[in-house]
Amino acid sequence: MRGFSRILVAVDGSESSMDAADYAIDMAKMYNAQLTTLTVSHISMSSYGLAGLPDSIKQTKEKHALESKQWFDKINQRAKQNDVQLKTELIDSQMSVDGTIAEYAESHDIDLIILGTRGRSGFKKLLLGSVASGVVNYATCPVMVVK
Repeated sequence: MRGFSRILVAVDGSESSMDAADYAIDMAKMYNAQLTTLTVSHISMSSYGLAGLPDSIKQTKEKHALESKQWFDKINQRAKQNDVQLKTELIDSQMSVDGTIAEYAESHDIDLIILGTRGRSGFKKLLLGSVASGVVNYATCPVMVVK
């Protein structure tokens, strides 16, 4: 069986992503792997191709940083209980969330990406969430989607 030394779990605070984080901790423990928890804050562009107002971007980034800290704290607590080495990353990106996750995994030599089936963006999530589907399509390493 193939081993994994660097595992990435993508979280957005949804129940599905937190379940994926629990599964990733178990996998990291099983393989004695480094676990990275990643959340992506998508910074949208205006219809004219210019970034939004600086104050609104700053407020959005601050809000997302506070939210993600809560998620990271929960995951870190469980990782410590399981003696799993955890690294957390919050990335602001104008790229798509799925593209950002896949690019991060490739540039950091990730062996396995774990994520939930559905995130927080609601309506677009019919069978397999659009982010999960995109990561499965674009990633260069194995992807595990946790239901």
